[in-house]
Amino acid sequence: MGRYIFRRILSLIPVLIGVSFLVFIIMHLAPGDPAEIILGPKATTEALAELRSQLGLDLPWYVQYLRWIGKVFVGDWGRSIQLKREVLPLILDRFGATAILALGSMLFAVIFGLIAGIVSAIKQYTFWDRLLMLIALVGFCLPVFWLGIILQIIFGLKLGVLPVSGMHSPGGSGFLDMLRYLILPSLALAAGSSAVIARMTRSSILEVIRHDYIRTAKAKGLPKKIVIYKHALKNALIPVLTVTGLQVGYVLAGAVLVEIVFGWPGIGTLMVNGILARDFPLVQGIILLVASSYVLVNLIVDILYAFVDPRISYK
Repeated sequence: MGRYIFRRILSLIPVLIGVSFLVFIIMHLAPGDPAEIILGPKATTEALAELRSQLGLDLPWYVQYLRWIGKVFVGDWGRSIQLKREVLPLILDRFGATAILALGSMLFAVIFGLIAGIVSAIKQYTFWDRLLMLIALVGFCLPVFWLGIILQIIFGLKLGVLPVSGMHSPGGSGFLDMLRYLILPSLALAAGSSAVIARMTRSSILEVIRHDYIRTAKAKGLPKKIVIYKHALKNALIPVLTVTGLQVGYVLAGAVLVEIVFGWPGIGTLMVNGILARDFPLVQGIILLVASSYVLVNLIVDILYAFVDPRISYK
């Protein structure tokens, strides 16, 4: 098991280098000149040329990439053009809020998705099966920002039971205070992922219960719940884990829209403001951090495979 985890961690190195290269190329090809943005439209040609030389923008792209990635490894992610602050501490200040929102959303998605998928599989072709799969289909189709606004209107404006914007009440702090503000954005963000997990759980369980060892368990006279929860569910979880890991990317991408709708102070609003201001170092840093987080989450999912199915660690 230890060797398997070590090999998987080593395999991350080329992946992360590839991610950093793609991020740099995308930002390098984006329109706009950082020197013109910093000095403004009235800057002289000489001043622009001098600043480009100071920033290294007149160097070949591969030299710029090597200089940038070298600084990234030592914690120097550049300086925000718009906010005049170091990029890394600026992102880390906001990343905690986004991580809380993503964690809350995945928690909702996994709980609702697993329960709906298991119930739907047990009640196959019944009213509950069709109802839960219809809800899952609707949840998957609804745009995140639209669902967020609907939840704000129903639970915030009509019923008045939950706050509609922000992360804490005025003058408030603490986990319980934040929890009230977290529910609506998490639900809006979890709807699509929950639907995917529910449908995958249902199909995976239905496939597993057709195997011979499940028939043997049933032939022994074991109750249906024991057969499902003790024998079928563990093997059915492997594809569900795969889908859950992939949904982390969907949640991180969707967090940008949800943070804007709910006024959640994460990196989503920071990135939108950075894009509008053409703040290349800031946007580049946020994309790199989000992409790296997604890669690390998938590493965790791969390690969980080995715990769910020990045969994987020997391959």
